[in-house]
This record gives sequence, C-alpha cells and structure tokens, in this order.
Amino acid sequence: MEKKWLVQKAKKGDEEAFFALISSHKDQLYRIAYSYLKNEADSLEAIQEVTYRAFKGIKKLKQADYFSTWLVRIMINYCRDEWKKKKREPNMQINMEEPYTEDNDLQLEVQEAISLLGDPYQTVIQLRYMEDFMIKDIAKVMDSSENTVKTWLRKGLEKLRQYWDEKGGSKHV
Repeated sequence: MEKKWLVQKAKKGDEEAFFALISSHKDQLYRIAYSYLKNEADSLEAIQEVTYRAFKGIKKLKQADYFSTWLVRIMINYCRDEWKKKKREPNMQINMEEPYTEDNDLQLEVQEAISLLGDPYQTVIQLRYMEDFMIKDIAKVMDSSENTVKTWLRKGLEKLRQYWDEKGGSKHV
C-alpha cells in the first residue's frame, strides 16, 4: 500500500516520494542494465537516464500498481537502444568485463550465454529467472500476451540448451 501512496505523491510532483521509489528499485535496475550493457559505468549512466525519463513521464502512468513494470520497461527500452547504438559504431566494442561477482565462472558463462540469445529471449529470461518477475508482469513489461511470453521463455531456454550442448556443456554444471 505504501508504494501505491508514494506513486500517487510522485505523480503530483513530490520529489522525495519519487526518490524513495527509485531507491527501492535501484538494485534491480542495475542488474537489468548490466545484463545488457556489460559494464558498471554504462549501467550507472542507464540508471541516471531512466530516472530522468521516469521523472519526466510519471504523470502519464495510469495505474500505480504497475510502477515497477513501467520502470523496468523504460530501462529495457533504453538498454536496447544503447546496445544497438554500440553495435553500429565501428570503433566501439561492447565491453565484456566480468560481472560484479567476478570470481564466479559459472555466472559469467550463464550471463554470456543469455546475452547471446538476443531479444526477446534475453529479456524474458532475465526478468523471469534473474528478477523473479511473474509471467503476467513480464507480459506487461514486454507489451505482449502471457502466451507469447511463455513461448519466448520456452524458445529461449531451448536456445540456451542448444548453446550448452554445442559448447560441450559447462565444466561447472
């Protein structure tokens, strides 16, 4: 109930309420940004940009209950755009530095495999298994039906299995 109240206050221009909402989502936003952008600096910049976009657009949010999915959708759209820009820039290489759990080889392998899936598979797997989103919430974020999300999940997991099979399986799994 408190989150709904904060959203209503933020929609009326209350900056402290908006800051409290963003603060409660910052770790989740960072994980999503990092899964796409692969480095800390770009991920932190993404959080700043998404915070700005959310602040400018919060009055357009129709239902307070959907603040989280709305915010995640903004982050995913921003990351997709940034990733596409980096792919187009000839002198820019996508930074593949190790994630924040740098000593965990298995996590690095899994992140690499998921990032190779591309959209929409990368997004649905990230939201479902890394962020614990329910299918219905992923459908809202992705602006798709629940059945479509289930199909993307199934196909994404099939692609991951194929990746591991072709790679000979992980030495850790």
